[in-house]
Amino acid sequence: MGLHKIQMPDVGEGITEAEIVEWNVSVGDVVKEDDVLAAVMTDKATVEIPSPVDGVVKEISGTIGDMTPVGAVIITLEVEGEGNEAMISAEADAPAPAAEEAPKEEVKPEAKAEPAPAPAPKKTAVVKKPVASAKKATSGAPRKEGEKPIASPAVRKRAADAGVKLQYVFGTGPVGRITHEDLEDYISGASAPVGGSSKRADTSVEETKVIGLRRKIAERMQDAKQRIPHITYVDEIDVTALEELREHMNATRKEDDPKLTILPFIMKAMVMAIKDYPKLNSHYDDGNDMLYTYGGVHIGMAAQTPGGLMVPVLNHCEAMEINDFANEAKRLANAARDGSISREELTGSTITLSSLGKMGGIVSTPVMNSPEVAIVGVNKVATRPEWRDGGFVPRKMMNLSSSFDHRIIDGWDAAEFIQRIKQLLENPATLFMER
Repeated sequence: MGLHKIQMPDVGEGITEAEIVEWNVSVGDVVKEDDVLAAVMTDKATVEIPSPVDGVVKEISGTIGDMTPVGAVIITLEVEGEGNEAMISAEADAPAPAAEEAPKEEVKPEAKAEPAPAPAPKKTAVVKKPVASAKKATSGAPRKEGEKPIASPAVRKRAADAGVKLQYVFGTGPVGRITHEDLEDYISGASAPVGGSSKRADTSVEETKVIGLRRKIAERMQDAKQRIPHITYVDEIDVTALEELREHMNATRKEDDPKLTILPFIMKAMVMAIKDYPKLNSHYDDGNDMLYTYGGVHIGMAAQTPGGLMVPVLNHCEAMEINDFANEAKRLANAARDGSISREELTGSTITLSSLGKMGGIVSTPVMNSPEVAIVGVNKVATRPEWRDGGFVPRKMMNLSSSFDHRIIDGWDAAEFIQRIKQLLENPATLFMER
C-alpha cells in the first residue's frame, strides 16, 4: 500500500491560491477515480477537485474557508501500489531555480531585517449560542410604578451590556435584591420575567464565518468602493410604448421564440448607445494608467443566486437581436443558479446591467464592477399620473440609476449616455433601425 497526495490545482489566469468551500469526503471514506473530493473557489468561479485514483481517505488538510496556495497538499489517499508520495516529496525538496543575478548594490552596515509580522488569528467557526427554554417557578408581581430594582453596580453594568432592563428581572436576594445568578437565569430563560410576561430581551448572538462566494463579493465591493470614485446619475423613462410593444411581441410570438422581459430591450439600447459613446465600454487599468476601449460589447448581467451575487456575461452583444438577448440571458441565469456555469462565462464583461426585477425600488446606487467604467441599474416599472395636453394620464414609468467611474467618465458624458438610452426606449421602433 502507498500514499497518493492530491495538491491544490493550478486553475490558470495567474491564480496563486484558492479558498476551500466544500469537502465531499471524510477520513476513512472509500473513493473511486473521478469522485468529487472537494470544491474550491477562485476569484472567478468554483472548481471541483476529482480523485485521480481509487483509494481510502487518510488525511484532509485545511478547513472550509481556508485560503490554500496552489501546489499545497489538501488530501492524502491510501492506494494500491506505491502512490505518488515520493514524487511529491522530491518536488518539494528540489532546489529552487537560480534567479538571474541582479546588479550588486552597496549594503549599508546599519541596515537590519524587519521582524516578520505575527500570523493573523484564525476566525471562529459557525456558532449559535442557545437560549434555554426551561423556566424556573420563580417570578413575582410587577414592581410598583417608579420602584427601582435593587442591584449592585456590577449587576447593573452587566445587565446594561446585555441589553436587559432590570425592572423585569426577579430578585432572590434580601428584600428582592437582584444577584448575578438572577440575571443569568433571566438571560438564559430559566426564570420568568417579573409580572409573568413571556416577552424578554433576546440576547442570543449567531456568529457566522464569511466564506466562499459571499467573501469574494465582500472583497470586490470593498475594493470597488475604496478605489473608484463613483458618480450615480438617475433619469426617468416613459416605457409605455415599449411595454405595449413587448406585450404585443409576447402575444404573437412563435412557439420557439422566448418570452420577453424588458431587459433584452435595455441591452439592445445599451449596445446602440455605446456606438455613440464608445468610452463607456472600457476597462481602466489604474495601476498602469491605461484605458482599454473594446469594439465588442460584452454585457455582464448581475444575477442573484442561492449562494450570492454572480455576473454572467453575454458576449458580443453587438451581434445580437432581441430574441438572442432573451435566450442567452435565460440560459446564463439558469446556469448561475444551478451551479453549472463555467468560469469563462463569468469573465470578460465590458459593461454591466443590474436589475432587481419587480422589486427594483425607485432609485438605487449600483457599485462598479471593476475594472469597468459604467454600470446601468434598472428600477421597477410603475404606473404614475403624468400631465399631458392639459390633463393627467396614466403612464408606465421606470428609472435608470446608473454609476460611472468618475476618473474616466465625466458627469456630462454619463448623462448624455443615459439620455441616448432613454431616447431609444421611449421610441422603441428605433431599436430595430440600425444606422
